[in-house]
Amino acid sequence: MTDDPVQTWIPATFYRGGTSKGLFFHERDLPKDRAARDAFFLAAIGSPDPYGRQLDGMGGGISSLSKAVIIGPPTRPDADVDYTFIQLAVDKPIADWKGNCGNLSSAVGPFAVDEGLVKPEGDEALVRIHQVNTGKIIHSRFPLVQGRAAVAGDYAIDGVSGTGARIRLDFLSPGGAATKGLLPTGRVVDVINVPDPPHPYSGRFEVSMVDAATPVVWVEASALDLRGTEGPDEIEARPGLMPLLDKIRRLAGVKMGLAATPEEVPLAIPRVALLAAPAPFTALDGSSRWGDSHEIATRMVSMERLHKAVPLTGALCLGVACCIPGTIAHRLSRDPATPGEIRVAHPSGTLSVGAQLRREGKEWIADSAVVYRTARRLMRGEVAAVLHPAGRGIDS
Repeated sequence: MTDDPVQTWIPATFYRGGTSKGLFFHERDLPKDRAARDAFFLAAIGSPDPYGRQLDGMGGGISSLSKAVIIGPPTRPDADVDYTFIQLAVDKPIADWKGNCGNLSSAVGPFAVDEGLVKPEGDEALVRIHQVNTGKIIHSRFPLVQGRAAVAGDYAIDGVSGTGARIRLDFLSPGGAATKGLLPTGRVVDVINVPDPPHPYSGRFEVSMVDAATPVVWVEASALDLRGTEGPDEIEARPGLMPLLDKIRRLAGVKMGLAATPEEVPLAIPRVALLAAPAPFTALDGSSRWGDSHEIATRMVSMERLHKAVPLTGALCLGVACCIPGTIAHRLSRDPATPGEIRVAHPSGTLSVGAQLRREGKEWIADSAVVYRTARRLMRGEVAAVLHPAGRGIDS
């Protein structure tokens, strides 16, 4: 930490990982106190901002661009680094440590190699990541160029312009990332009763609650008079719909065991998402996508806003949910064109995920979930924050 009577400076690296961006910090450079860390992260990213733009920080005004990551030495023998994720609200002074960001997970391995925390040999790196928020292990594999993470490549992902070096992420045993198991209630379908729903919605909704990489509450789009092909702006413009989705999310969070009351349910988890059968749609870049381009369609809410793509952990959860007979996802999805691969349609295009499941008696077990991403280091140096008086004088 750099002494400055005006601003607090801490070494940081700014990364794009998948369809997200965030600030990466070494554990050793941060203050030990959790409250001091939260105050710094919020100030550095530019939150809270009632204008929703985060102009006074590094954020971009949406949840996928308002994130922080801490990388430290491993605390497990089967890992090379510890990775902690913090989701920062845009318009509220909230730093949520409850879940993981799958997209930024793709940048953890390259960061570890380029910072000298892991020193692989050969043309490909394997970095074993302990995801501290969920207690899970992620294996990150990516090409090397002269001992450093490759950046250039021919792999493209919807929602990011251009191409990059492909990064494979294997999420091992992803079930029960934040709850007691893959199916937190033990059922493939539950019913959520919402008191006093806004007109014209009813108050009874079938949902599937699945926790693989992250807990998600899945709702069929047609139950909310939607096709499931709408863009984020159109969905958010529906009167009463966003508050209704948050009520469903919070009531489901209680059923999943994440809190004792709806008011205590965290802001970041569980996520709530709409599902629809494959159908043609227009992506945010104006391209036409046909019904045969995917097996399932989703529109997912993240931090009270519609995501412009799909959170990676949410897509992984959907891939797993599609493989469990009886879930809403399984009911709406079609058989994969390629065995073991589920193509998920989202507002920016499609994303392919893989899942390996098995059944032990009456219980479903997810052995792994796989996805491919790209990442790039955008900046390295020091990030500055002006802290309010209560946050000044933090000790490193």
